Amino acid sequence: MNSVNAPTAPSGAIDRFFKISQRGSTVAREIRGGLVTFLAMSYILVLNPLILGTTLDGTGHLLGGGTNPDEPNLAMIASATALIAGILSILMGVLANFPLALAAGLGLNAVVAFTIAGTPNVTWADAMGLVVIEGIIITILVLTGFREAVFKAVPSELKTAIGVGIGLFITLIGLSNAGIVTAGSGTIVGMGNLGTFPVLVFVIGLVLTIVLHVRKVPGALLISILVATVIAVILENTLHLGVRGDDNPGGFKSAPTFSGVVDLPDFSLIGQFSLLGSFQNIGIITIVLIVFSLMLADFFDTMGTMVAIGGEAKLLDSEGNPPRSKWILLVDSFGAIAGGMGSTSSNTAFVESSAGVGEGARTGLASVVTGIAFLLSTFLAPLVALVPYEAAAPALVLVGFLMMTQIAGVDWKNPDIGIPAFLTIALMPFTYSISDGIGAGFISFVIVKLARGKAREIHWLMWLVSILFVVYFLVDPIQTWIGA
Repeated sequence: MNSVNAPTAPSGAIDRFFKISQRGSTVAREIRGGLVTFLAMSYILVLNPLILGTTLDGTGHLLGGGTNPDEPNLAMIASATALIAGILSILMGVLANFPLALAAGLGLNAVVAFTIAGTPNVTWADAMGLVVIEGIIITILVLTGFREAVFKAVPSELKTAIGVGIGLFITLIGLSNAGIVTAGSGTIVGMGNLGTFPVLVFVIGLVLTIVLHVRKVPGALLISILVATVIAVILENTLHLGVRGDDNPGGFKSAPTFSGVVDLPDFSLIGQFSLLGSFQNIGIITIVLIVFSLMLADFFDTMGTMVAIGGEAKLLDSEGNPPRSKWILLVDSFGAIAGGMGSTSSNTAFVESSAGVGEGARTGLASVVTGIAFLLSTFLAPLVALVPYEAAAPALVLVGFLMMTQIAGVDWKNPDIGIPAFLTIALMPFTYSISDGIGAGFISFVIVKLARGKAREIHWLMWLVSILFVVYFLVDPIQTWIGA
């Protein structure tokens, strides 16, 4: 990590506005830090389209139109992802003056793709409308000061378990996309065919990702994705492996296709959301639980991230709060609204911003630089079609590892939190549902507290949400009994 100079006198309008000299930094250092942050998190331009763009909604349609998963609109989603990330990162820099960049959140996009959009009768527009609603609620909670109250209602160790569970869920998705984990013969899951070239692409990408990560190379995820993609393109153009299927088990899950390098960005996804459409297709209880699940993840991810970044940049006050924290949270709440309106899923603060801080970034100018880099990248969206699942999957596995490291923050010897944390972590990947994992954790937390005579330690919001989750889990059985 670079050392930071002692504060010096401001030397220009930009310096004064961002308090660059006051925080012991320089314009050059902020620009470098902003670019490093972009490199560290730009993998989202590949992963977000792959997660959102290849998943059918509850009506059998893809985001952006069409029904064939082999022909997704990845470039369109990449353009929107870059645009929203660019605008929000610039807003964070200008309004909050904090070296924190935003983009579509990994984990959050998995909730939107696999839990919300996949709900029967729900369209992608409905799913994005729920993201907008969640963002509006968070904004109101920030403005009223209620966000902190909700934050305190959920035990910190249960928040940690939610992050760990999402990490395992993302890892399972990555391993499945790479063909490493498949439905086993006579088992629930099993090892895939390791003797194929696409799996080789994944293995090379994973090894490179691990090596670059432990060597602390900025942009490690992006570099590994690019290298694995080049290998995949060479293999596809020489061996013509095609798309994986029952008649072609040695093919790619999504074969790399070349449609150009630079093109005018397609922003047609912007505004393709239905604010109230979901109310006509799914029950109000399901809607409440979905919105709360998104809100929960948004709440705690950002609060933890901004404190971590502030600590690394030595910007926290005596009580551990970063400067202009309300503005940080407000811009983050805009991230959910903008992400839903842009069909890119909820946008949130990226912990990869720490890479820029490690390069010396201390002010919002770094975030502005990151945002500009995202805006420029909208013209490179066609390159996304070159990236097969197998090349991007190693990044999902490593992100899963990074989220898994939080598990040390759970007191496993204390059944009050150990049992709920375990069920939260286990059920997310095993049920292939983030919401089910959160629900199991909340309900078991209340049950264990009651069994140990500690009902007074249960916050009323935990009671309320747990009851909602009980109803949520009973909806299908009740409907079945009534039908019978």
